[in-house]
Amino acid sequence: MDSDRIRTPRTAPRTARTAPRTGRIATLAAAALLATVLPTAQAVAETPPRVDLTVLVVDDGGSAVGAITAELRATGVPYRRIDLDDPNRPVLDTAFLSEPSDSATGRPRAKYQGVVLPHESAFGPDSAEQTALQAYERAFGIPQVDAYTWSHPGVGLDYTDQGGWSGVLDGTTAGVTAAGRAGPFRYLAGALTFEDNDPTIAESYGYAGRPRAGYTSYLDMPVDGGRASLVGEYATDGRRELVVTFAYNQYQRQFRALARGIVDWLTQGVHLGQSRNYLSVHVDDVFAPDARWDPALNCTPGDFDCVGDDGEGANPIRMTAADAQYAAAWQKSSGFKLDMVYNGGQGEQWKTEHGGTDPLTDRLVADRAQYRWINHTYTHPFLGCVQDNTVVPWRCATDTAGNTLWVSRSELSGQIRDNHAWAVGKGISVDRSELVTGEHSGLRTLPQQPADNPNLAGALADNGVKWTASDNSREPEQRAVGTGAARTVPRHPMNVYYNVGTAAEMTDEYNWIYTSRADGGSGVCESNPASTCLPAPLPTATGYADHIVPQEARTALSHVLGNDPRPHYVHQSNLAEERLLYPVLDRVLADYRALFAANAPLVNPAQKDVGTELNRRAAWDQAVAAGKVTAYRVGTTVTIKAPSGVTVPVTAPEGTRKRLLLGTTAFGTPYAGTRSAWTTPEPLQTTVTLTLPTA
Repeated sequence: MDSDRIRTPRTAPRTARTAPRTGRIATLAAAALLATVLPTAQAVAETPPRVDLTVLVVDDGGSAVGAITAELRATGVPYRRIDLDDPNRPVLDTAFLSEPSDSATGRPRAKYQGVVLPHESAFGPDSAEQTALQAYERAFGIPQVDAYTWSHPGVGLDYTDQGGWSGVLDGTTAGVTAAGRAGPFRYLAGALTFEDNDPTIAESYGYAGRPRAGYTSYLDMPVDGGRASLVGEYATDGRRELVVTFAYNQYQRQFRALARGIVDWLTQGVHLGQSRNYLSVHVDDVFAPDARWDPALNCTPGDFDCVGDDGEGANPIRMTAADAQYAAAWQKSSGFKLDMVYNGGQGEQWKTEHGGTDPLTDRLVADRAQYRWINHTYTHPFLGCVQDNTVVPWRCATDTAGNTLWVSRSELSGQIRDNHAWAVGKGISVDRSELVTGEHSGLRTLPQQPADNPNLAGALADNGVKWTASDNSREPEQRAVGTGAARTVPRHPMNVYYNVGTAAEMTDEYNWIYTSRADGGSGVCESNPASTCLPAPLPTATGYADHIVPQEARTALSHVLGNDPRPHYVHQSNLAEERLLYPVLDRVLADYRALFAANAPLVNPAQKDVGTELNRRAAWDQAVAAGKVTAYRVGTTVTIKAPSGVTVPVTAPEGTRKRLLLGTTAFGTPYAGTRSAWTTPEPLQTTVTLTLPTA
């Protein structure tokens, strides 16, 4: 039972470091120095400074700062991290934070557009660093996020014993306030329920306080006699802080839902990087039958490691015409499109073996325009090394000289070409640039095949394939295939197994994998550090609906909310018999639509679009890491310069315009209340220049 969850301690934030006894003198001296080098509010209003589009992250090692850092990284927002536990870290002073005159613009320069702190006084309330930071924020109008603190007057809230509340938040339903919906959380539907995945574990602890003057609540919860705040903005002394008073980590749904708004608030709606909520689902083996799990043998007949079967398997699982009709109707009612990953030759073989007719193929072909289609090779062979099945596990066959034997380029190319031609002959629209090989074969398969089939890249080039699927659980990063131009598109496997048609079969196999040997399972969960064993086997009658469905829906939704475009993949067997996939997808869609407003719809990308997105991200991250991106804001003008050939992700408010050689044009596309896009300089320009709305 794989889990990303990190248990959050039920403790208050770390006690802030305190200043030494001489801190007050140091503070006064620092304040006097700052007054001579930082611009005044009037000077900033008259001559807007240059503000670099980089975030400063001050990290104490806690899960809250880690969560915000993960969101910045996933979104593509440049940031600089300062480790509070590093004795050699830089000291935050005026020179670290700003420059009195920037050489490029001649204006005062703020080096950071926003600051993330573990809590409101991370350096100690009377320290020189805290004083310098606050003076910087005040002078340049820089926002600060207090990642996790408690309810007290220092952050604009009453103590919790003054009409507030503190305790475990698991299962609590909070509400986005009118100010939150009008502001940074405009993309949320209004209600946000804290996860309660395990009743025996406290997963989130928090402090809900009543607002004082200067505090605007964005997220609150009911308390006796009214409501108290969990997230809000505190404006004081010419500064603005986003105050979060509950514990969280980067995987919890409540943070994932709020993360976009936290970044938007921190950057005042203008930042490098962009984020979408993606979901696409590939259904592999369409037209082909899938083998069936044997609960007596605890394996799948036909598999090499299924000891005791006849090697053939029986009663395979295959969709019917009725299943195809249901799939089309479900798509229409759910508003979600599936990707049919097909094996035309397997369908032809089935037809030959069953009297020359195949109602399933007839139905799917008749409904072909309702789906997206992806080439899965003609007959689904293994396309890597030649497999030696005389041993378990299998190994790569070799010649007499010990050289690995590989499936040939001609066979690889034929499987791709013939399947594409089959679809074209049926009037199915299929993109030649996309491919999913059977079992992701041809790509390296550890431990037996540590390298790609050297014939794969050439076969992909022969057929115009630019994007071929890989398994995210084995290769989460996109990469080139051999020395060719094609790149991988990692896909998330869903724990709805290919070899089951009923909930009882699914639960039986799940129990075999995720229970200990003492409980009758395989014990795989005991030896795999990435897995957790079930405390007891699930009931086969109810385990799928009660445990597996919510678990898999939660995992899939975590990918959706993590700006992760990678597709999920299942198999045609999951649309057959008891149609096990639909309860999972229904749960994902329902949970998503309960969380998000209409301005943040699910994005359902095609495989080539996912490949392009991942490729752009890799190039962007590399350019940022190499320090080759310059981006800043002066008043309502944003200027971005990146290396030639690197596409830039940018997010900005509605009403933003992109400067052309002559005139301007509307920038980006709308999503979640902002506009964003991957963009490049226009012809004869070397920078991307945006004009922000004045309001």
